[in-house]
Amino acid sequence: MHIPPFDNRNDPIVAANDDTVPLNYFNIVKLTAGETYSYAVPGYETCIVPATGTVDVRIGSFSAKDVGGRGTDVWDGEPEGVYVPTGEAAEITCRSEAAEVFVAGAKYDKVLEPFAVRADELDLVQYGSDDTKTHRKIKHILGQKQKDKVGRLLVSELYTVGQGGWSGFPSHKHDTDRLPDETRHDETYNFRFRPNYGSGVQILQKDEAGPGEAHHIVDGSTICIDKGYHPCVVMPGYEMYYFTILGGLSQRSLVQYFEPTHAEQLHTIPGILDMVAKFK
Repeated sequence: MHIPPFDNRNDPIVAANDDTVPLNYFNIVKLTAGETYSYAVPGYETCIVPATGTVDVRIGSFSAKDVGGRGTDVWDGEPEGVYVPTGEAAEITCRSEAAEVFVAGAKYDKVLEPFAVRADELDLVQYGSDDTKTHRKIKHILGQKQKDKVGRLLVSELYTVGQGGWSGFPSHKHDTDRLPDETRHDETYNFRFRPNYGSGVQILQKDEAGPGEAHHIVDGSTICIDKGYHPCVVMPGYEMYYFTILGGLSQRSLVQYFEPTHAEQLHTIPGILDMVAKFK
């Protein structure tokens, strides 16, 4: 499902128990200096990630100061985040002139401990190549390094390297719990482009038997993926970023099932198997 960009007025874009991706939660919160936003999502663990700007975060007696710090856009520095345990009340206060803040969530019933993820604690992966049109960089905010402190939530930022090219290829899916071959993970993206008038295409192919749907994605587009294969591509001459939320049904580690027609290309794209192993 494609949700075109709109002014959500700090209300969730993907609310709890969404019809399409019930395992996910997603909000974009925009604040100016000194403004505070508070929230709690019963039944969901969440992660606060400033897209731009700097914020303080308070969760009960826990606090994290000066989280974020990126300037004009998501290419302007490294991400940081704060993990918010299931159902806990979080307070976000803007410390910069303005801040745009992503709030990612996954359904989970246990209450863990809050913590901050600083820029030097990210799990960084780069794979693909210009020749294969698959060159990509991933910054895991809640990734393998945080696996013992999080329930079912994976949060990452994905960037195309260079201008133009494919992401999410070879085509894969993760909509059915059938270990060891695949896990059920709902997925939500929010896209940005540089320059911001760039755009791309998100393919949603429900099964292997026939053609899928193609959605024109622009700066600020949100995509919700409940099932099927889902590669995407950015136009030549533009860079693409997408904020990625994964929520697992039965476990946190993601097991992707690659479309058999294209699976042999796993062995032609440099570093892709290492990338797959990082979604833990």
